[in-house]
Amino acid sequence: MTTTPAPNRNDEPVRHHIGARLASHQQDERAEAWADKLWTSVQAADEYTALDVVGNALEAGLNAETVLLEVIGAVQHKVGIEWAANRMSVAEEHAATAINDRVIAALSADRPATFQGRVTIACVDKEWHALPARLLAETLRLRGWQVGYLGAQVPTAHLISHIHRTGADAVCLSAALSPRLPVAHAAITAVQAVGTPVMVGGLAFGVDGRYARQLGADAWAPEARAAADRLAAGPLPRPRAPHQAIDDLPHLSDQEYTLVTQTSRILVRETLRGLEQRFPAMNDYDDDQRERTAEDLARIVEFLAAALYVDDEDLFTHFLTWTGEILTARHVPAHSLLPALDLLEEQLRDFPRACGIIAAGRNTLASHC
Repeated sequence: MTTTPAPNRNDEPVRHHIGARLASHQQDERAEAWADKLWTSVQAADEYTALDVVGNALEAGLNAETVLLEVIGAVQHKVGIEWAANRMSVAEEHAATAINDRVIAALSADRPATFQGRVTIACVDKEWHALPARLLAETLRLRGWQVGYLGAQVPTAHLISHIHRTGADAVCLSAALSPRLPVAHAAITAVQAVGTPVMVGGLAFGVDGRYARQLGADAWAPEARAAADRLAAGPLPRPRAPHQAIDDLPHLSDQEYTLVTQTSRILVRETLRGLEQRFPAMNDYDDDQRERTAEDLARIVEFLAAALYVDDEDLFTHFLTWTGEILTARHVPAHSLLPALDLLEEQLRDFPRACGIIAAGRNTLASHC
């Protein structure tokens, strides 16, 4: 199940929900050519040329928001696709993201005579995919908002302290990965408890925003322009009175999410041990392959826990489909995930919701193998 084999540069891009970009309907047909030029610079790790591309695009008449979202944002989306298809290494992906972050900083915005309001933007705790939140922050600055951008992995307690100190008309929270939904839920309810409405965005909340509604967010937006348009349309609804997570998600009373989360390390360890016993070939794995396999198992348990949290098997099945595509791009058969699911189900036989979700994942994965 390890994902370490060498890449094949002829692979097609992986198609999946996780990491997909939700594009605005407002598109400038000139932007694609500039995105191609920026992509060439990013591929070459050439920061200076990338800066020139952005500057030249502005001089050619593209407005700053178009450059931000349809040039830089489009290139970052392509970075994700190329990584998923195994045509870009982790190091190359990090370098590309750093260049995109640098060219965003080069976009200047005139200070407005009056601000439309104050917005705080942050990634939820443990969420390190910061660029989508950065794109929103810069979009709102361009539109005349005073923005407090806090970046990646903001602990909820620190977020609340910041709101108490600076105030905000609204808080925008970003999360890209579904395992962040529980901490996102905690952040949403904590911010609402101090009387500030919350808008959320990012693929963790579903391509249709279903988990945003389930977790009680006051608003959801699929991408930066939609979020900016919603804020410009008027104040967000005032949040509900303080409440607990179980008020939004009564199924949590069965404790399955809590128990799976608390025993996640044991589940990973025992599943790895079971795979070694059933597949002697694993004894020949080197340390790197064993570490990657353990990481894959930990990720499966994380997404299982997230599916339990929102009680939605689709969350888990979409993740397994995506993981299968990633493995295939790395020349690892997707069906190698099936024994791990069997071992997890054996350990969780007393957890009916977990077993049902695993069964759904197994059926979906088997149909794609």
